[in-house]
Amino acid sequence: MTTPLAPLRGMNDVLPDDSPWWQLLEDTARGVFEVYGFRQIRVPLLERTELFRRSIGEVTDIVEKEMYTFDDRSGDSVTLRPEATAGIVRAGISNGLLHNQQQRLWCMGPMFRYERPQKGRYRQFHQIDVEALGYPGPDIDAEMILMSARIWRELGLTMPSLEINSLGTPEARAAYRSVLVDYFEARRGELDEDSVRRLASNPMRILDSKHPDMQAVIAEAPLLTEHLDPASATHFAALRDMLDAAGIEYRVNPRLVRGLDYYSRTVFEWLTDRLGAQGAVCSGGRYDGLVSQLGGRATPAIGWAMGVERLVELLRLDRPELSAGAAEVYILMGDETRVGDGMQLAETLRDGLRGLRVQLHCGGGSLKAQFRRADRSGARWALVLGQSELERGEVTVKPLREVGEQFAVSRDALLDWLRNRRV
Repeated sequence: MTTPLAPLRGMNDVLPDDSPWWQLLEDTARGVFEVYGFRQIRVPLLERTELFRRSIGEVTDIVEKEMYTFDDRSGDSVTLRPEATAGIVRAGISNGLLHNQQQRLWCMGPMFRYERPQKGRYRQFHQIDVEALGYPGPDIDAEMILMSARIWRELGLTMPSLEINSLGTPEARAAYRSVLVDYFEARRGELDEDSVRRLASNPMRILDSKHPDMQAVIAEAPLLTEHLDPASATHFAALRDMLDAAGIEYRVNPRLVRGLDYYSRTVFEWLTDRLGAQGAVCSGGRYDGLVSQLGGRATPAIGWAMGVERLVELLRLDRPELSAGAAEVYILMGDETRVGDGMQLAETLRDGLRGLRVQLHCGGGSLKAQFRRADRSGARWALVLGQSELERGEVTVKPLREVGEQFAVSRDALLDWLRNRRV
């Protein structure tokens, strides 16, 4: 007997019973993006490896340890996308979407990182990603945050908590970097191996360390907010004023640096304490230097990405009532020779009541066996179409989810009967 193949570790199937939460999230996000003027873009799963090395940064866990990178048959190094922003920016440059233009773009789909799988962190994971390109001011920063807050409200989620920070300009960070290096050099003996390695290449990445032995050292490190350039400080103050005016609660977290090299000025995260260690459900920030870094003209930009799997877990907690889209009506055939009449009835019902979920019994079997399948389908009503019903122009209706005897309804009145009883 052939051994069944298991899925790769960290690559998960989304089963039909799980789909309602995914669909709700995707449909809600799509509707919110539309009312904010964002348009969908679709970018490849596979890009040149150099794109991510130049955008994310050589000295990052993603590039050093987590990317799915290989040489294709032409000998080119290619990578399954670990995030979407770089690909969207590349698409904007490649297709002339950015020069003297403003773009509001969104996409959704799978990303790939070779991480240690755990709840809320997988090797194939899905993100919903939003990017606003060509906007320099704090107003778009605030609107991007407001847009994410609207998604939480429309989903009916318990509101995550918001943390914000400013990373300043590259010049301000360079000055801060020397201060940070002096501090960590003085405490070099307390640094873990990764932090020692990053001290020479990217000391700010040390602030993002999750190593428990590093937390005391990080807590006493100089704050970037105390070394902001005046323009970034003004930008950040204006953002806070706008969030305050909109009634958005937040906490300024001076240790929030984000894990990608391309961020500048505003960064933020929406966090929950209901998913264990994986608390970030939406993260983003401004990346004003990325477009020029990838070969385009200097273009201010900001974006965020939300983790679909993590939000689905929250929806399971907050919206457990969602069903898997069970049929509302299950049509049983009392006469197997008249299946065509059953198909015609099913099509008539679907045409007459938009969105009505109708399942026609297929595969034959006794009426008793058909009723068992109708009950297992989760349908609210069974409609029996036998020889006598066909002759009388009727359908026998049997309630499956409530107490009641079966009864006859004329074919001509069936649509109105269903319309008046749908929830």
